[in-house]
Amino acid sequence: MTITSDRPDLSTAAQQYAEQGFVLVKGLLSKEEAAYYRQRSHDLLAQLNRSDDPTWGAARGMTEAPTKLQHLHDAQFYDAAFSKLLVDPRFTDVAAAVMGVDNVQLHHTKLFVKPPENGSPFPLHQDHPFFPHTHHRVGAAIFHFDDAPVEKGCVRVIPGSHKSGPREHEAEGSYHLLEPAFEEATPQPAEAGDVLFFTYLTVHGSGVNVSGEARTTWLIQYRDPADPPMVKTHDWSLGQGMMLRGVDPTGRSAV
Repeated sequence: MTITSDRPDLSTAAQQYAEQGFVLVKGLLSKEEAAYYRQRSHDLLAQLNRSDDPTWGAARGMTEAPTKLQHLHDAQFYDAAFSKLLVDPRFTDVAAAVMGVDNVQLHHTKLFVKPPENGSPFPLHQDHPFFPHTHHRVGAAIFHFDDAPVEKGCVRVIPGSHKSGPREHEAEGSYHLLEPAFEEATPQPAEAGDVLFFTYLTVHGSGVNVSGEARTTWLIQYRDPADPPMVKTHDWSLGQGMMLRGVDPTGRSAV
């Protein structure tokens, strides 16, 4: 399901999110903005020059040849441009609408670059087991800073899968699902500037980047501040508890 971002119909976005578990907002960023953030992303990773590869152990069974992945947690603590994007109303208004709340709080962010030709995939999974919350008012927004067709390993989802609630995951090699099969998930090709919103109960994953260009995305995990976490996890994420829209009615701040 997709909507356009020229003053997007937030009620339509919320309805699609409730029914399908995700909504793709086309052109939330302009092509120029996306290109700017793509360059900032690659410059930042080059500047930090880190060699760690976050490819999941479970992902290694999805390909015959080794794959690679670059990432960075909390890009907003390294570059103020990302801080501005965190509180951009074009993003936060959609996040609030799809959750059906007024207030939006940061959980964490991750910058990902899938290198060309062998960019690592992600097996199908829900985000829930990584940071379960009481009322499941937790979601993700994937900002696409360049085009993400199927051959670049775009995100895939199982529409409506959120309605079944939390599922049992295999923990070895990072939380992942043994079923449904990866091929059953629906590809969500995106263009630079598009943002994919989905609940943390939506089954999703992504394929291998076999193209000749990198795939660059920024993931923002957000939540309703009134939805308490069930376990203490991800508390090492810088800025967790930062208010992106509205106020924290609980006064808990980061937990």
